[in-house]
Amino acid sequence: MIRLNLVLLLGVVLSALYLVGVQYDSRRLYSELDHATSTAHKLAAENERLQVEKRAQATSARVEQLAKSRLQMRAANPAITTYVAYSVGAAAPEPASMAGVSAQGKQP
Repeated sequence: MIRLNLVLLLGVVLSALYLVGVQYDSRRLYSELDHATSTAHKLAAENERLQVEKRAQATSARVEQLAKSRLQMRAANPAITTYVAYSVGAAAPEPASMAGVSAQGKQP
């Protein structure tokens, strides 16, 4: 009977130690999950902030202001606009490297 009691006592002690280890692991994993959730919320907030900033940077007024200030661009108006007329029978101009070569591939 004493042997059975010792075996049962050993089983209870081992079970208690196993339970302590499982609870420790459970608390550690819950802490990691909480930390990961917190990090995910921070990243989502930063992503939203960056999206808003990106939309603000891409507004047409800002692009126009940068084009005027950095690239010295100006709005097109009829005084500086050159219109090119296209005629169906017009031949394409020869490239500069082919200027001296005739249609047969010989020089004139």
